[in-house]
Amino acid sequence: MTEEYLTEEEEAALDAIESAEDEAGEGRSGSAPAREKTPMRDFTEEIITVGRRKEAVVRLRLSLGTGKFTLNGRSLENYFPNRVHQQLVKSPLVLADREDSVDIRATLHGGGVSGQAGALRLALARALTLASPDDRPALKRAGFLTRDARAIERKKYGLKKARKAPQYSKR
Repeated sequence: MTEEYLTEEEEAALDAIESAEDEAGEGRSGSAPAREKTPMRDFTEEIITVGRRKEAVVRLRLSLGTGKFTLNGRSLENYFPNRVHQQLVKSPLVLADREDSVDIRATLHGGGVSGQAGALRLALARALTLASPDDRPALKRAGFLTRDARAIERKKYGLKKARKAPQYSKR
């Protein structure tokens, strides 16, 4: 339809439809509509969750704040100097767009650095779902709410390690 054949009423209706599409973000070409940041559930007490990975256990307390991490009394950068582990831990906050709205206090024990980082990520994702249930589908899709059940396999007698057999000599 060309605009020269439209009546004034039809033009007004067409303009109303176009403005409604622009407000809804459907008129944009090539970009997805921006995800609206949903407000967090108003919680007065701290949210306490637990995360486990390999031998590591993390007890996490989430409270409203400014994005400060306190891990066994130390900062995130001090506790995990490796940037990969820092990004791993922060990934649920980045996905939920909550980096600057919550404070995290956690006690970590057992396991190694990688196991503790994974356990902290799980505990943080669980806390975010309790604080803001609207974030759960995105966190679930990213795999942050899945407990990684892989652990060290036990050594068996007659073998050098869990599966490594001693050298076999035919003659």
